[in-house]
Amino acid sequence: MNAFLDGLLRLLYPPKCVFCHRLLEDGEPPVCSRCEKALPRTENAGRQRFPYVSVCVAPLYYEDRVRDSLRRFKFANRREYAWSYGPMVAACIREAELAFDCLSWVPLSRKRLRKRGYDQCFLLAQAVGRALDCAPEPLLRKVRHTPPQSRTGAAEKRRANVLDAYEACSPEAVTGRRVLLLDDIVTTGSTLSECARVLRTAGAKDVICAAVARRRD
Repeated sequence: MNAFLDGLLRLLYPPKCVFCHRLLEDGEPPVCSRCEKALPRTENAGRQRFPYVSVCVAPLYYEDRVRDSLRRFKFANRREYAWSYGPMVAACIREAELAFDCLSWVPLSRKRLRKRGYDQCFLLAQAVGRALDCAPEPLLRKVRHTPPQSRTGAAEKRRANVLDAYEACSPEAVTGRRVLLLDDIVTTGSTLSECARVLRTAGAKDVICAAVARRRD
């Protein structure tokens, strides 16, 4: 019966490459061979530094087919993409040799979660956690709904937009621990910086970050 259902699902929802949306053959990985060669991969694990963040890594640049894929992931209900992104991000974390004690993610506000129906960064954290054998922990909550960072404008406005928008779920859960915080996309780093500030204020020993993609500049 399971084989029948799997076949039916493949017929109704044929698998496609998460980046170019090309139909995949049976047994083909979720990233087609063409995209595997052409993806805009970062160098040196895409390392960046932001206020309160020791290091942030990402395997890909946020451009072209990567940008289109992540937009489908966030806004077009392509939740399954997380399981393709997860191993890429996990491999990037291993490449950078990041040491951490716990894994968490940048959460959505309740209002946006109700509207979207899912938290894409939580799904990403689940996928990365599976690849790293580390279950994600809810360490932050978003207590103030904010406009999307992509519509906010310059870096200064983005920092102001997320100021005091997050709080630690439980200081006891982060005290003395090195936190690995996940986001889907990094542009100015304002959101990660604010989340890291909150975690450090709550007692975190260190905050390192990872994402699927970062802006090239």
